[in-house]
Amino acid sequence: MPPRVQEAVTRPQRSSARAEDVVLVTGFEPFGGESLNPSWEVCERLPGAIAGLRVEICRVPCEFRRAIEVVAAAIERHRPALVICLGLAGGRTRVCVERVAINVDDARIADNGGARPIDEPVAAGGPPAYFATLPVKAIVAAMRAAGVPAEVSNSAGTYVCNHLMSGVLHFLAASGKRARAGFIHLPYAEEQVLDRPGIPAMALATMVKGVEAAVAAAQANARDVKLAAGTLDQVDGR
Repeated sequence: MPPRVQEAVTRPQRSSARAEDVVLVTGFEPFGGESLNPSWEVCERLPGAIAGLRVEICRVPCEFRRAIEVVAAAIERHRPALVICLGLAGGRTRVCVERVAINVDDARIADNGGARPIDEPVAAGGPPAYFATLPVKAIVAAMRAAGVPAEVSNSAGTYVCNHLMSGVLHFLAASGKRARAGFIHLPYAEEQVLDRPGIPAMALATMVKGVEAAVAAAQANARDVKLAAGTLDQVDGR
């Protein structure tokens, strides 16, 4: 199979495709000196269809602003019913389904284009935050049922992951599109921590299983389930 490595990666498209037929799953290129990003590795390992939805994938640059532009273009092209953005949160022990994105960029390190915004809005004049429109608790429950360690997260950080989640939700709201969207943070892949003893990691196959469960749960649940998933502290996100 030829590699599907480009900013907007598509499978052969059916001429009769409708919005309700498609889930768009995005993953980032490597950043911060890493040689790979599990979010993109997972995208490349997804099947062509999940829960009756054709899977389209998109590789996203780890750059402020450009990340939103690339995903917005993919949304325009594929007209998905669901948008699930994936990203890396190295150090987390579980797959984390993000509940909320805040309208703040505050970069601890520069992005891959050299930009490092500090205390700047993602969308000037936009709301302080956007909640995911995916059923985050149903997704976590489905992942756990599939044997994947998962939890609801209440902080997507203030780096490009939060920027993309906030920007995609703002784009969908402003354009009136009906797609439901959200963000899932993944731990390091096992390959990334071979020389870093004690750092949490997860097998790529387990992450793929989790994302497949997430797509199926999002497709099956127009409304979220009511489960306790709060925390008493904050997990540092990227």
